[in-house]
Amino acid sequence: MCVSPGEDYTQYSLHNVHLQYPWVMGLTKHPHVLEVVKAVLGPDVILLDSRFICKYPVLKAADVQENDRGEAKPDGKNEANVLPYVAWHQDMRYWGVAGGPVLSVWLALDDSQKENGALQVIPGSHCSGMLPHRQAIRPGNLLSVNQEIPEELVQADDAVFCPLLAGQMSVHDGFLVHASDPNISPRRRCGFVIRYVPTCAYPVQDPDRPRKFHATMLACGEDRFNHFSDR
Repeated sequence: MCVSPGEDYTQYSLHNVHLQYPWVMGLTKHPHVLEVVKAVLGPDVILLDSRFICKYPVLKAADVQENDRGEAKPDGKNEANVLPYVAWHQDMRYWGVAGGPVLSVWLALDDSQKENGALQVIPGSHCSGMLPHRQAIRPGNLLSVNQEIPEELVQADDAVFCPLLAGQMSVHDGFLVHASDPNISPRRRCGFVIRYVPTCAYPVQDPDRPRKFHATMLACGEDRFNHFSDR
């Protein structure tokens, strides 16, 4: 695998840059985005967190071949390639929030297709509550805590891909089990993930993963609770 230092940084480290760049802030409060968010969470919404997640094309053309269906896949000759992926997980495992749902918006900056690592989800898994997470066994996991839901607890055969064109978005509940495969295409796959909660939600202490909420702000409506005002 050959990724430049800049690409390595931007894979997962562009975190809460809505605090720095007005155009990013504009995405988090775009009327079309908030229209969907309010339809799910109600009129009073807190912006909890944001992050760019980028998967760069890391294989040379010679390392990729097509199968019988014309789909690209690694040729298996270069075992040194550890391709970045996102393991099966639930967002709520990491957020330290109670009292309301966490809604994740996944906004595609590039076309996001199966070959370049589109989001995939397990339908209905958000109804099962929190599942156990452990340290990931497979190398290359982009999650900063390097955790995964054990494969025996994931109904991977039921997974549904969520392809998007640039400018489209998907939304999912914080308990939904989801993941994404490596980018085995010649195209970048970059998305902007924004997390929202209703104003009635509040932070809870997790000694295993202390959380700071310095990037939260009112996205729309009125905050009568002020649960995040001193965070």
